[in-house]
Amino acid sequence: MSQTRHVPVMLQRCLDLLAPALQDPAHPQPVVVDCTLGLGGHSEALLAAFPTARLVALDRDKEALRLSGERLAAYGDRATLVHAVYDELPEVLARLGIPKVQGVLFDLGVSSMQLDEADRGFAYAQDAPLDMRMDQSTGMGAAEVLNTYPPGELVRILRAYGEEKQAKRIVSAVVREREKEPFSNSARLVELIRDALPQAAKRTGGNPAKRTFQALRIEVNGELSVLERAIPAAVDSLAVGGRIAVLSYHSLEDRLVKQVFAAGAANTAPPGLPVVPERYQPRLKQLTRGAELPTEEEVAENRRAAPARLRGAQRIREEER
Repeated sequence: MSQTRHVPVMLQRCLDLLAPALQDPAHPQPVVVDCTLGLGGHSEALLAAFPTARLVALDRDKEALRLSGERLAAYGDRATLVHAVYDELPEVLARLGIPKVQGVLFDLGVSSMQLDEADRGFAYAQDAPLDMRMDQSTGMGAAEVLNTYPPGELVRILRAYGEEKQAKRIVSAVVREREKEPFSNSARLVELIRDALPQAAKRTGGNPAKRTFQALRIEVNGELSVLERAIPAAVDSLAVGGRIAVLSYHSLEDRLVKQVFAAGAANTAPPGLPVVPERYQPRLKQLTRGAELPTEEEVAENRRAAPARLRGAQRIREEER
């Protein structure tokens, strides 16, 4: 697996967003968490850009941890790599004896490594076992979801997680085919989707299987339910002045991040109070106007950056217990 083709998305912008917190003289040895280590591109850049920082990096994929461990070995004990899902951040920090951190980065979606390793089944462009688990040591793979879920549940998943308008057509074809023979490989599913869709639906938006594969991947890995817990937990882990940057790759993720940041930046006082008490004041300041997009140059250099949306926020107040 070559690391040269792995280009971290919106890298400089992420570093710029986190820099004020990681260069604050009040925290001479800041801690920054990379919640989605992947191949370690963002992590390596954080360690290089902020030489006094300690990095804690999480990934549920053991192969990613192994490869990144080699990549970051030169940084010695400045880098602590942990096998964990990112909603486990509070437990990880408690285990490491770290009460609060100065920076948190999320780069959501599938890592380049998972897309490039054919036998993982994430990519619809090549035939592979329908697996899609980010941690292959646990849980059910995509084939099991396709072969065992009731039709109504499959339709719900395709609509909710893939925003697939043709969910009913695709699912009725899946149900018909799985009775003949259970699904095991991606090529058969791709072909079935092509055959199930009306001509007009095939003419727009790239590969017609893309939305179904996204939906299955999100379901298999519980991505949205994990994210619902992870973003508030990450905000809670920030010290005052600490910053969080989140890269999302589809509207469902971005909407979730937007809601957490907007709620944190809102004044929660009942209407009509002449003076707003401290406990109702916002605890976050949003650092991006809406979601920032990658530049045209970046998309030209790295097509996987195209759907990226970046949001940042800063912790400005302690929680009142």
